[in-house]
Amino acid sequence: MKNLKHLNLFENNLGGSLPDCLGNLSSLQLLEVSNNQFTGNIASGPLTNLISLEFLSLSNNLFEIPTSMKPFMNHSSLKIFSSENNRLVTEPAAFVNLIPKFQLVFFSLSKTSEALNVAIPDFLYYQYDLITLDLSHNNITGMFPSWLLKNNTRMEELYLSENSFVGTLQLPDHPYPNMTKLDISNNNMKGQIPKDISLIFPNLNTLRMPKNGFTGCIPSCLGNISSLEILDLSNNQLSTVKLEQLSTIWFLKLSNNNLGGQIPISVFNSSGLAVLYLSGNNFWGQISDFPLYGWKAWNVLDLSNNQFSGMLPRSFVNFTFLTAIDMSKNHFKGPIPRDFCKLDELEYLDLSENNLSGYIPSCLISPPSLIHVHLSKNRLSGPLTYGFYNSSSLVTMDIRDNSFTDSIPNWIGNLSSLSVLLLRANHFDGELPVQLCLLEQLSILDVSQNQLSGPLPSCLGNLTFKESSQKTSTDLIYGTGSTMKRAYYETMGTPLVDIMDILAKEIWLNFTEVIEFRTKNMYYSYKGKILSYMSGIDLSNNSFIGAIPPEFGNLSEILSLNLSHNNLTGSVPATFSNLKHIESLDLSYNNLNGAIPPQLIEITTLEVFSVAHNNLSGRTPERKYQFGTFDENCYEGNPFLCGPPLRNNCSEEAVSSLPVLNDEQGDDGFIDMEFFYISFGVCYTVVVMTIAAVLYINPYWRRRWLYFIEDCIDTCYYFVVASFRKFSNFIR
Repeated sequence: MKNLKHLNLFENNLGGSLPDCLGNLSSLQLLEVSNNQFTGNIASGPLTNLISLEFLSLSNNLFEIPTSMKPFMNHSSLKIFSSENNRLVTEPAAFVNLIPKFQLVFFSLSKTSEALNVAIPDFLYYQYDLITLDLSHNNITGMFPSWLLKNNTRMEELYLSENSFVGTLQLPDHPYPNMTKLDISNNNMKGQIPKDISLIFPNLNTLRMPKNGFTGCIPSCLGNISSLEILDLSNNQLSTVKLEQLSTIWFLKLSNNNLGGQIPISVFNSSGLAVLYLSGNNFWGQISDFPLYGWKAWNVLDLSNNQFSGMLPRSFVNFTFLTAIDMSKNHFKGPIPRDFCKLDELEYLDLSENNLSGYIPSCLISPPSLIHVHLSKNRLSGPLTYGFYNSSSLVTMDIRDNSFTDSIPNWIGNLSSLSVLLLRANHFDGELPVQLCLLEQLSILDVSQNQLSGPLPSCLGNLTFKESSQKTSTDLIYGTGSTMKRAYYETMGTPLVDIMDILAKEIWLNFTEVIEFRTKNMYYSYKGKILSYMSGIDLSNNSFIGAIPPEFGNLSEILSLNLSHNNLTGSVPATFSNLKHIESLDLSYNNLNGAIPPQLIEITTLEVFSVAHNNLSGRTPERKYQFGTFDENCYEGNPFLCGPPLRNNCSEEAVSSLPVLNDEQGDDGFIDMEFFYISFGVCYTVVVMTIAAVLYINPYWRRRWLYFIEDCIDTCYYFVVASFRKFSNFIR
């Protein structure tokens, strides 16, 4: 196939090294092998022979890519090179400052798997036709490379995020009308944002500079860039902004700065603004005062962690495309408006840590797309009734630290996608509904600090606790934004294979889930990849009774199990030895009895273990593996336990005389209660009959008994009469 010009192997499961015979395709102009499992250093592969290549995409493989681009120095036709998610390797100094024959239009070398703290590749000093350059996620060090702009006057897109650039933002002296996208987020840049940035980049469409150290004010001239649509200056130390001057922007993110004051009404009435992030600042005022009748195309509104007050606005109903609302950590009060029920596109709702009160509107069954709900740390009350009744897409339901009452509704089993259920610190009562066992996706369950009672449902042992990335965030995609298509047409003409969607850059909006859960005797916040792996059940501080179901030993993937501070009886199930991944097991403050199963030492992942304050007996588990790290506090409050680390030494006679109970016996304590009641009744009857027989046979004792009864009656009579007279005199 020596006449082959285009070869597209995108997104297969191909592995190994590229075959040497590829080097024989002397006419090949386009090679697309991204999203596979190819390996090897491209410097020693067949690509060095393909000097006719104009387009080469190696992204998302296991290649080793030299920083010098030495293998392609003779590729005079190469215009487009893309290599994301591969491994970047350095080379000897002899290969530095090599002058290539190619002039690239598009170059992407981002997201290398190993950060090397390298400098910008030297060959870029000799590139003058670049339109798009992406060096993001590489931990490249040095000053901001303003020379890249000076050398490449056609530059339209520059992506330098997730590196280690330092110093101030030094811009060139003359305008660059072609520049549309600049991303230097997550670096170590300092100082103020240049006030002439709008003059240097008059046609800028996207400006992203979050997670740096920029200070001072946001330049008012940004409002003069009529093409500016996306502005992200979050996670800096900016202190002043005039939002009304940013009227052309549809995406505005200023979160986690030192901004303050009231938000102008013009912001909410903007005809273009659709995505607004202002969290983590000091804005104040009442949102309910704003009319909120703008373009009605709002998609995301994040006002969390500010000083807003008053009632929640009812005018959200006018924003029919609203998909995410975060107004947590403010001072909002009053009820949740019923108007929220009309937001049919709503996926993310966070109203936690406010002063909201009243019931959850039962109409919240309406939003069919609701995924994450956070209403914790408010003053909401009443039963859940039918709120979220049909929310089959709901993944997170967080209503902890409120005053909800009544039982946990049975319709909870209808939430087929539910992965995180947090009901901690409310006033729920009744039994734990067995419908929870229908939630196949459930991975975190917290019903602690309620008034739940009854036995533990054994069917909870059927939960699988699978890893799930769905519970970690809400991703809202908003189109593509790359010059790749035009660059391709200009260099290669009409494409023979469709590669446009492969290389386009997408704009993502992300709400990262943060879940608070108690494990290892502390409250931890889980997010990201750690949250996707986290699993646990917390049933502590309730009034559950009965034995721990042996079926709980089937929860082989669980990481945390807390049954403490209940009224559980019976023995510790030996099946707990099957919890091969558990890190925290707390059974303290119950009425458990019998011996601790010696099989538990097989659990080598335990970090926290407690059976304190029960009625356990016999020897403590052998101090082996993880159990060799547990101290006396883990076993205290069990007077009949002995052995290290306790101070009670075990004698062979004492240990052999203690009863050993298993899970099937179902005993409720040291005493067989049925036997106790029978023996007590028999003894009581014998005593009463004996006294009656003595009084009947012996007349002297019979008379003494009658005199004693008569004296008691007289004493009680005179006491009542005297007390009545004193009370009458007191009233007069």
